[in-house]
Amino acid sequence: MKEAVKKSADSANTLSPIRVVVADDHPVVRFGVKNMLENEPGFEVVGEAEDGDVAITETLEREPDILLLDVMMPRLPGLEALRAIMERSPRVKIILLTSTITTQQIIEALQIGARGIVLKDAAASDLSKSMRAVLSGDYWIGGERVVNLVAALNELMKQAAAAPEKKTYGLTPRELEVVTCIVEGCSNKDVAKQFAISEETVKRHLSNIFDKTGVSTRLELALFAIAHKLVTLDN
Repeated sequence: MKEAVKKSADSANTLSPIRVVVADDHPVVRFGVKNMLENEPGFEVVGEAEDGDVAITETLEREPDILLLDVMMPRLPGLEALRAIMERSPRVKIILLTSTITTQQIIEALQIGARGIVLKDAAASDLSKSMRAVLSGDYWIGGERVVNLVAALNELMKQAAAAPEKKTYGLTPRELEVVTCIVEGCSNKDVAKQFAISEETVKRHLSNIFDKTGVSTRLELALFAIAHKLVTLDN
């Protein structure tokens, strides 16, 4: 009998850890998430990514159980990376880890294949719970486990219809912040300093913004942003 109990305990101890890739353009965030998971039994961070392209490569190569993916990623936005991964590796469970996200983005992410959304300011309390929820086959939305995705999507669509969101031309929250800085006359160096990112990352943001808005210069962008109310000007 004792031997059977010992074998059971040994089996529990040898269960494979939940393998995680963390994708975020901020090294501090990646370090913080990795630190949290290292202090949580049963998780192993097997890869990191600083932009959307690397997130795809790391996920396809490492085949983790879970990808924690920031929505606002340089080179390739999080939702585009999500779509690419779902097309090539639908087995991985993807949780969006973000500072801010619109209702419409949540709906789009879930429709593409995301299994959960965790806000960064709630990560300490929600992260491990959200990962265990999605691994068990459920979803994690609004800080709680969701079993019925169809009902959740219907509720989100009602919310979106009740409070139509301002047209943003596909710009991410970070790209809108960059647009505001450009309208205020900031240089690339100013923007980089304000958001603690590299000037190269600022250039990538501007390239994406130009593509999405159809403009080709900073002046055209500023005029476009004011005309389409992408920014709020102080009186």
